[in-house]
Order: sequence, then C-alpha cells, then structure tokens
Amino acid sequence: MPFGKDGDGGGPMRVRGSYSGGNRSSFGGGSSGGGSRGGGRGGGSRGGGRDSGGGRGGFRDGKGGGSGGSRFGGGGGGGGGGRFGGGGGGGGRDGGRFGGRGGGRQGDRLYKPQWSTKTLQPFKKDFYVPHPAVANRSTFEVDQYRKAKEITVDGPAPNPIQNFDEASFPDHVMEEIKRQGYDQPTAIQAQGWPIALSGRDMVGIAQTGSGKTLAYILPAIVHINNQPPINRGEGPIALVLAPTRELAQQIQQVATEFGHSTYVRNTCVFGGAPKGPQARDLERGVEICIATPGRLIDFLEKGTTNLERCTYLVLDEADRMLDMGFEPQIRKIIEQIRPDRQTLMWSATWPKEVRKLAADFMKDYITINIGSLQLSANHNILQIVDVCQEHEKEYKLNQLLNEIGNSAEAGSKVIIFVETKKKVEAITRAIRRFGWPAVCMHGDKSQQERDYVLSEFRTGNSSILVATDVAARGLEAHAG
Repeated sequence: MPFGKDGDGGGPMRVRGSYSGGNRSSFGGGSSGGGSRGGGRGGGSRGGGRDSGGGRGGFRDGKGGGSGGSRFGGGGGGGGGGRFGGGGGGGGRDGGRFGGRGGGRQGDRLYKPQWSTKTLQPFKKDFYVPHPAVANRSTFEVDQYRKAKEITVDGPAPNPIQNFDEASFPDHVMEEIKRQGYDQPTAIQAQGWPIALSGRDMVGIAQTGSGKTLAYILPAIVHINNQPPINRGEGPIALVLAPTRELAQQIQQVATEFGHSTYVRNTCVFGGAPKGPQARDLERGVEICIATPGRLIDFLEKGTTNLERCTYLVLDEADRMLDMGFEPQIRKIIEQIRPDRQTLMWSATWPKEVRKLAADFMKDYITINIGSLQLSANHNILQIVDVCQEHEKEYKLNQLLNEIGNSAEAGSKVIIFVETKKKVEAITRAIRRFGWPAVCMHGDKSQQERDYVLSEFRTGNSSILVATDVAARGLEAHAG
C-alpha cells in the first residue's frame, strides 16, 4: 500500500492570537489597537481628558488609528505597520510639544532617493547571444512553436529556444540542468530566457508549476556573474520578492542548487523566524536576497541592508502579493532600487492592479502569456466534484482515502485544503483516527513547525497534508 496506516494520535498544539485592548488611566492618552493578528480595537483611556480617543488597529494595510490622549497626554504607542500591524495614535492637542507622535505604516521611515542627482555606476544586463539555430528559424516556424506551446507574446520578443543547448548558458549552469534530469525547457522558460538574458523588462503570466522559478533564477545567476563582486555591507545584486515564506524557501532552494558552483550566495528573509541569522547574512553580503515584503522593509528601515547595488528585481506571484495587501510595501521597496534596473514580474492572473504596478515601475516591458489570459482551471488536473451533506463528509473522506491508498502508485500524496484553522485541526484528528499518517499546516504554526510538516510530507513519512491556503500556491511536494 503506497501510504501505510499508523496508529499515531494526538493533534498538534493550538496557538491562539491575542487581541489588544485599551488601557485605563486618569490622564493617559488612548493606546491604539494593533499588532495582534486580527487587529483589535484599542479603547480610549477611561476618564481621560477631553481629547482622549481610541485607536483602531489596521488589518492588512497597517493604517494607523485615532487621536492620542488628553490635553497634555502623550501620543499613543506607534504600531508596527506591516500586514497585520496597526499604527499608533497621535498626540493630544499639545502632542507635538509634550507627547510623541504615533507610528505610521511600515516603510514610512524609508525615503525615496533622488536618483536624478546620483551618479550611478554603469552595469551590463544584455548577455544574450542567439544560438545560430534560433536566429535562423523562419517566422512560420516560430509561430508554429508558440502556437503549439500556447505562448502569446506582446512586444518585440526574441525567438524562443527549443532545447537547453540553444539557451547558451555557461557550462556550470548546463551541467546542473543535466544533473537534475531536465529534458527540455517549459514554455515559459523557452520564451522567457531569451528575453531575460537580453536585459529587457518582462511580465510572465503563467499558472503555478510552469517552471517560472528557473525562468528567472538562471538569468539572475548570469547577471550576477557579470557584475563587480559584493563587499561586506553592500546590498544584494538580485532581489526576489515573494508573498509567503514557503514560496521564498522554495525559491532559495533553486537558487542554492544552481548558484553554488560559482559561489553565488543567497539568503531568505521572511517573518516568523529569528531576525539575527537573516541580519548577519545581509551584513556579510549576499548576491541574491529572496524576501517577503514585510521583513525586508524592517531590515531596510533599520539600515541592516540597502538596495543600492540591486540591478535585477523579481516580483514572484505579484497578484497574490497585492491580494495580501503588500502593495504599499512593494512600492516602498522598489523606490529604493535604481530606476535603470531590470525588472521581471510573474503572475498567475493579469488584473488591473497588477497591470498598474507594471506600468508604474517597468519600462518597455514584454509580456509573455502561457495559456489563456482568463482565470481558468488547470487542464492538467482532473477535477471531480462530489456534492454531499456536511454530516457525510467525514465518511466520504475516509472512503476516498481508502480508494487512493489501495490503487495509487507508491509515493503518492494527498493534500486537503480547508477554509479555517479550526477545520484543519479537526480534519487532521479525524484522519488520524482513521489510521492514516497526516500532518497539518496553517497560519498559527511556527516556522519550525511548518518546516517539519513540509519535510515530513515531501519525504513521504506523512503522505497526507491538511492545510489552509497558506500552502495553496507554489507548494512543491516532490518526494526526496
């Protein structure tokens, strides 16, 4: 049987977020709510002066809350901003003289450099030399290949390659490609590599699993190897922004595999993990930084790193980052990067918000679309819908797991996506009662727990993963 039953019970520990509340004081100003995961409402001070007021915690955009305390009261405490942080309250009537000003949104302490007054060191970003076979293909042959691969191009794109040898990558990159057993490039790689290696800005629209990570990591390594070395205290040459820590760690794994032979160093910067090791990596100097927007803003505000050397910028899953409310942080980060950089944006969809971001920060970009521009189902997946009553679900789930366990190939895995954390815990316990090895993951799990769960699932020790949408996109579940 591909995944064996075991008798382990015992659900994972539950961790509940706390909610902030107002303080009680005779003179103090109202504290703003915020910082807790859901944002709480901060109550005003009870019995405070005539100007006392409560703050409201921000939920996604980190916007600050109301006025501060009494006439002589100090301002409310500044919130942290970020995805869930709330801003602090301002001072009372005399807050500017006697009280401190409250905190604002994350990134407010970052100022846009005056690039027009700076002397920027020239850098090279066009490394593409077309393979003779690619350059000599007729327009008809190119059109037929794009049609077969469902590639749509908007802009003056070079001809796509049709095999790895035509990409003209350095020998060390080709050796790693062959070592990992890749047969031929995916559609996004075939068309994306010639554009990225040419130094052009690019938008790639493709579903998860299209091979987009390699489509930008390999050109990044070529770009880095043609720049002056990074010294201690200098920021990265390539920056990759991703919406979640899970995706960021997967990107880091690819960057490590293909960058080690030329000593291209990287670090992964994300929330929910200690800042110390991440800060030390940045201070020592790395060529590639893979980061979630919130944690990177923290380090930029503290001066731990800077983006003065950054000439290659990637926005991965841009649509999801905007859905999660990261647009203000993304804009702040991009403002810190020299305007003549190369920018590559990747998205599963192409809504107006993503189009506006591209228009604001990219120059003469080429758009590649794989498949339909409309949001649609992945045709590589067989979808079966079983409509049933709530009380039938547990029985049907056990029945389905038995069918899969008895008929699937060795090493098969099952992912069950659930709407809420509470449901995740309940379903995981139910599956374990059935005797199946299951692990679960949701937003309340620590980074150490998440890493353990993904490791157990990938190696096959637990072949069933129950998760909220924290693991829904970009999850690579290959064995080994």
